[in-house]
Amino acid sequence: MKKIFTLALTVAAVSGAFAQAFPSKPITLVVPFAAGGPTDLVARQLAEAMRKPMGGATIVVENAAGAGGTIGATKVARAAADGHTLLVWHIGMAATTSLYRKQAFKPLEDFEYLGLINDVPMTLLGSPKLPANTYRDFENHIRANGGKLNLAHAGLGSASHLCGLMWQSAVNLDKSMTTIAYRGTGPAMNDLIGGQVDVMCDQTTNTTSQIEAGRVKAFAVTTAKPLSGHPLLKHYPSLQEMGLKGFDLTIWHGLYAPKGTPAAITQKLNEALLAALKDPEFIKKQAALGAVVVADKRNTPAGHKTFVAGEITKLKAAIDAAGQFAD
Repeated sequence: MKKIFTLALTVAAVSGAFAQAFPSKPITLVVPFAAGGPTDLVARQLAEAMRKPMGGATIVVENAAGAGGTIGATKVARAAADGHTLLVWHIGMAATTSLYRKQAFKPLEDFEYLGLINDVPMTLLGSPKLPANTYRDFENHIRANGGKLNLAHAGLGSASHLCGLMWQSAVNLDKSMTTIAYRGTGPAMNDLIGGQVDVMCDQTTNTTSQIEAGRVKAFAVTTAKPLSGHPLLKHYPSLQEMGLKGFDLTIWHGLYAPKGTPAAITQKLNEALLAALKDPEFIKKQAALGAVVVADKRNTPAGHKTFVAGEITKLKAAIDAAGQFAD
């Protein structure tokens, strides 16, 4: 018993020493998408907000794009488990097990969960050339002309891809439109604006400015209830209001460390994350992107992991039904 007690004290002392020495070099937030996109913006704002609670540590953002986010995620899963390499990823973390037959990591097993960052609503959009101006007219137009219309998304595993899958499944339109995959949100949005494609569902971080400028038509939001507090999007109904029972989709972002990162370090990182999520400037910047900073149990490691496990189950049904996956 004495030996066990001594070992426990030794482990605790080593863990505490790790935490005191951490960080011993710059912390890298890996974003598994290109610079300038919504996840990149979230990560850069988070890096700034976490510097102060981390004692002024240097926190940099590194973009490792490709394969729907799995290249960057794999990089972090294989990184040294010392807290200096972290992952900022969106709902794709919950979609990979269904989207990819083969992958180099297991979302629930190969990471330490540090906490959820935000919820980002989605908006269902149409080309300005579409004749519909309300959601009901929009849905009726698609049902009548489905075979002639195209649905754009930013690539396999992207937020717009997942949203499009779930919406088509919910309204039983899986075979009604041709799906076109782009290499990123920018080119997909440009073709939507130009009328080369007809429909797209994407994050408010990408869509609000386009809606406000009248470059695209907005028909609905994907949250359970209308966004009554948003100055622009409060004018649009939720898909649940329009009869899609149980439809509630946000593109959340979370923070992760490699599996095996010492508990004292993950605790220190979670404490810094919680401080950042209460930073008024960070909250203000997130609101400008249309995002809502998480302020519930999902910003704890255990709550975060439980939430993602539930999202994996929810997304699997829509992805399996669509049969859209990669080798």
